[in-house]
Amino acid sequence: MKRIMLIVAYEGTNYKGWQVQANGITIESVLNEQLSKLLGEEITVTGASRTDSGVHSLGNAAVFDTNTRIPPEKLSYALNQRLPADIAVQASFEVPGDFHPRKCNSRKTYEYRILNRRFPLPTLRRDTYFYYYPLDVEKMNQAAACLVGTHDFKSFCSIHSQAPDTVRRVYSCTVTREGDLITIRITGAGFLYNMVRIIAGTLIEVGGGVRPPEEMAQILAGRDRALAGPTAPAHGLTMMGIEFEDLQKRN
Repeated sequence: MKRIMLIVAYEGTNYKGWQVQANGITIESVLNEQLSKLLGEEITVTGASRTDSGVHSLGNAAVFDTNTRIPPEKLSYALNQRLPADIAVQASFEVPGDFHPRKCNSRKTYEYRILNRRFPLPTLRRDTYFYYYPLDVEKMNQAAACLVGTHDFKSFCSIHSQAPDTVRRVYSCTVTREGDLITIRITGAGFLYNMVRIIAGTLIEVGGGVRPPEEMAQILAGRDRALAGPTAPAHGLTMMGIEFEDLQKRN
């Protein structure tokens, strides 16, 4: 028996998120089904990040155990022949048998993309949030800087979250503009339910002049979801990738 890791990219538009759901198709359910057919075993993958419905990824990670004789690095090629066009494995390799993608030190990076112009662009409608009103990126960056460090992010957590601890560490949070495209990029050790989308919604309010940048520190200190901005739409969010510190140390 060996443990294999997959690096998985997907466009989340047509899926009910990562985790298996009773009410629709998910990334996890597709991987389980196609891996089981490919390997002739009952396969259940364990994902590193349970992205929400409509959220995309360029590098989510998942592991599974198998008895297959197919070389680990060849599994990605074989599996991609069976997957739909909006899911593609980027790499496959063996990891230690005790490695768990959610029970280890890691750095996850997300990007929230905003198309900030007068009219929408149909080619960006699936992975970019269109926002008509002008946004001040400098003010957004001032507010974003307040989030770096270890804080209690309860104000930026969905009220439906069941997390017992809302303290998280953010390594970096920046806002950049290239033409009409604004990108909020955040890297952290872990994120709460809807945390990145609530941060994005709050930063959009700052950029639009609804609230001043210095209010971000007050929102953090208040530990109250009602103090933060709205949850930005899911389709603007993409998981960019994950760095696993434990794997790097072993290598």
